Amino acid sequence: MPPHDALPYSHPFRRATLAARKPTRFDLRPDEGQRAAIAADLGLIALPSVALTGELRPTGRQDYVLEARLLAEAVQACVVTNDPVTARIDEPVVRRYLAGWQAPEGLEVEMPEDDSVEPLTDVIDAGAVLVEALALALPPRPRRADATGPDEAI
Repeated sequence: MPPHDALPYSHPFRRATLAARKPTRFDLRPDEGQRAAIAADLGLIALPSVALTGELRPTGRQDYVLEARLLAEAVQACVVTNDPVTARIDEPVVRRYLAGWQAPEGLEVEMPEDDSVEPLTDVIDAGAVLVEALALALPPRPRRADATGPDEAI
């Protein structure tokens, strides 16, 4: 993930302040200005609503898991007409933060099957997870139902 100061929205949890035996619950609902920053970062026309609700809980001796639900309404430009197209998103989000995990290095590496695993650092940024999960959940080629023609804006 990019450095925290480069993110359009951040909600960090410092690992040292997290409960060692019980979940830390959260309900992230960026305000209008924060939604506008996220929309601009993701190339959206608008982001009327977005929320990430869930918990961050310890697993094992040092590891953590974030389990949440992403709910959003995002407005994108139709790839044919450039008209606004609204997407409603309701997705589960899971991230596993492992103390001993390191990203594979080298010119050619195999991608792990479990793409929810990340290295555990001193800060777990649920805001960054919200932005990343939203980016992954957006339709890659939004299109109005009545739009005809090739998938390129006029």
